[in-house]
Amino acid sequence: MPADFRMKRLVQFAETDVAGVLHFSNYYRMMEELEHAFLRSIGLSVIIEAPDGTISWPRVATSCEYFAPAHFEDELELRLVLAHIGERSITYEVEFFKGTDRIALAKTTAVCCKMAGGKFQAVLIPPEIKSKLAKGRNA
Repeated sequence: MPADFRMKRLVQFAETDVAGVLHFSNYYRMMEELEHAFLRSIGLSVIIEAPDGTISWPRVATSCEYFAPAHFEDELELRLVLAHIGERSITYEVEFFKGTDRIALAKTTAVCCKMAGGKFQAVLIPPEIKSKLAKGRNA
């Protein structure tokens, strides 16, 4: 079973709707915040300057299932598992917990791309990046 990366954070007022419930779109922002923290923890980033160009990770698929609401100032724990490392893509699963209750389950697939002239080109994940991802997955 892959190891998970965890982060706790409070729901901010600006993240809620008029009923005081965490707006669904902000789960995606939190997922991205968690992803960035995970990548930093293993010495990577979502934008990597490589000798032969800039690498980034555009999303090609995302989903989120909601089981219970979160409200202003609720403390949430987010758990990221790197579920799959492919030749050109990675897939994360993120669970959202309020206390012991799982309130959402999300999934994101991102493709390793070289950026040039405002365009993306899917490329094989460089071995040194793949190695760091694998180590983070098994930490």
